[in-house]
Amino acid sequence: MATVSLKLTDAEGSEKGTVDAPEELFGIANEDIAKHVPLIHQVVMAQLAAARQGTHAVKNRSTVSGGGKKPWKQKGTGRARQGSIRAPQWRGGAVVFGPVPRDYSQRTPKKMKASALRYVLSDRANAGRVHVIDSFGLKAVPSTKIARAALEPIVADRFTTVVLSREDINEWMSVRNLPTVHTLFADQLNTYDIVTAEDVVFLKDAFDEFVERCSSKIAPATKEA
Repeated sequence: MATVSLKLTDAEGSEKGTVDAPEELFGIANEDIAKHVPLIHQVVMAQLAAARQGTHAVKNRSTVSGGGKKPWKQKGTGRARQGSIRAPQWRGGAVVFGPVPRDYSQRTPKKMKASALRYVLSDRANAGRVHVIDSFGLKAVPSTKIARAALEPIVADRFTTVVLSREDINEWMSVRNLPTVHTLFADQLNTYDIVTAEDVVFLKDAFDEFVERCSSKIAPATKEA
């Protein structure tokens, strides 16, 4: 499996070396990425649709209360005939064709989601916007100040998705309140959170975890793409 090199930095922002990353995850050519923009768009829209609760509802003629009595007799009043004061044309009446609870989720095959993630990661890597940090340099307790100091030399004030492992609790508590940082665990990484971020920062252990988890799925996804 071919690899590409990503810079590895320390808590002070100094280059510490490089890490090898699978080319199928981080090294797809820009020409190939451009051809698959519709795929990326479809996966992102499906993810946004799945996030909708779909619990909106209005009352129709069968659920609105009142209006059981005919407001006036059918003929002889000179007014238009009416059967209920809860008809849609009345104030306080029912709603016609209003929204009802529904499921907005779309079926998205796993191979499509995996391919879209590979393309957006490669797009960020090709632009030099994927970074790997050895550690934030924290002690035994969380520190937002220290975590911010570790991120600033790399990403400045750009909006960043920071990827951590499940064991990085202190790191998560340190960056969760930073306004320009969105935090994810390695097993939560998805296309939308890469597309909406200008930079992607992996902690070294999270990067290793992500690559190891995806390595067994790369070959089938490549054939499909």
